[in-house]
Amino acid sequence: MIRALATGAAAFALSGCVVAVGNQSAPPAPATVAGVPAGMQYLYGSGEAAAASRQTYAALVRYVQQYQRDRITLRRMPLQAVLTPGATLAEPGQLPCTGPAAVVFDVDETVLLNTGYEYSDARGGLSYDATRWERWERSDGRATQAVPGAVEALAALRAAGATVVFNSNRNAATARFTEAALHRAGLGPAKHGETLFLKGDTPGGSAKDARRAMIAKRYCVVALVGDQLGDFSDLFNAGLKPAERRAAANAPAIASLWGNGWFVLPNPVYGTALAGDFDDVFPNDLRWSDPGARKE
Repeated sequence: MIRALATGAAAFALSGCVVAVGNQSAPPAPATVAGVPAGMQYLYGSGEAAAASRQTYAALVRYVQQYQRDRITLRRMPLQAVLTPGATLAEPGQLPCTGPAAVVFDVDETVLLNTGYEYSDARGGLSYDATRWERWERSDGRATQAVPGAVEALAALRAAGATVVFNSNRNAATARFTEAALHRAGLGPAKHGETLFLKGDTPGGSAKDARRAMIAKRYCVVALVGDQLGDFSDLFNAGLKPAERRAAANAPAIASLWGNGWFVLPNPVYGTALAGDFDDVFPNDLRWSDPGARKE
């Protein structure tokens, strides 16, 4: 998880502001609807988000079950979902598959919804604060809930013989609280250093590639699951502009991985996806001016 934007900014980015093209002085759309940031309404309150999450998890389970069947009956060992150290987004080489199968999950807004923390943000009109987030990490997990479909999917993956591994940017210093929160939500077991890897376990801070490499030495990582592109490769966070990042995720070399080893969950509340100015989001060739609009 990368909490890159304040709640208010994130809500504005998601508010669906519609203005006439070229009218840069139009007032911004409201940051909230009925007092709740629009992204939070979607992720924590909507049936659509629940359906999208369950859809992703169902596809993940089918993929891993087929992988396991092929591995046994055909003795086929596809490449890992983890990229090689020298990979680029143009040439995303993948590590060879050895060892027991594992599926690696991000935690926050991938398997675990931080509903209580986001309630606190929304109710208080607060922006992200690292000290307050650490207090949240140390809470008892009562105000969290599993992402729809996650509990059933993780159980099915374990039944298929795949080890469930978590790779989160929660802090290593609060590992026992994260273990407890996952267990309470029905997502465990998780044991720090074995099936739970956290920020501080390797150099690089929030970057996850070093932790992914550590996991890939122990397991054949059949699939990666996350809500941010950095949950799949740090290359997406290497200074790319929003349009470049979108193009990379949609280019043939990477596009073939979505649903085929890489599985992404929706998160319109915070993170690296919420970036880009008017020109980034609305390219010149995809703009429309209403011919019936009143001229000022």
